[in-house]
Amino acid sequence: MTERAGSVERLWDRSRRSVYAEITQVAMDLFLRKGFEQTTIDEIVAAAGVSRRSFFRYFGTKEDIVLGGLTDEGARVSVELAKHPDEEDPWTALRSAILAVGDSEADEERTLAVARMMYGSPSLRARSIEKHLRWQADLVPEVRRRLGGPEDTADLRAAAIVACMITCLDTAGEAWSRAGADRPLAVYFTQALDAIQGR
Repeated sequence: MTERAGSVERLWDRSRRSVYAEITQVAMDLFLRKGFEQTTIDEIVAAAGVSRRSFFRYFGTKEDIVLGGLTDEGARVSVELAKHPDEEDPWTALRSAILAVGDSEADEERTLAVARMMYGSPSLRARSIEKHLRWQADLVPEVRRRLGGPEDTADLRAAAIVACMITCLDTAGEAWSRAGADRPLAVYFTQALDAIQGR
């Protein structure tokens, strides 16, 4: 690739990221003001100043605007998990990795509003569960490696641990949003995990 071609490609990437961010911001403002179900794609494209065709270049569904980054978080959790010592208990290591990926810089009031919208919308809730389940592919191999032992047993145990973690995270998020974020999400997540582990 020539230097000029590389420069053009970088410019195109920046332009794509800028349009993606703008559509996301406009749509989220509409969702939070009008409600997710009540906001149409036509309203989003009109407010963002793009065509429907352009919209579908960036998003497969309306739900993807809200949950677009959720799938990628599984890979980020996997990277965090790999930083933990092998001898650390898999439950502890995975819990810490999930919490490390949480956005501590996020606007809590807006995060709470988005969470309430998600848990209040059946289509968003279903899509979030689907995206969380994709974390299995990212996390199970590393958990399985840490567990060691016979392959068939380790596969089952690793898949069960990751599935429990994802369910606890979802349950904690719903409880946190219902309680109006009265305590950090990490507290709810830890309590959910403690319940699973009989503590």
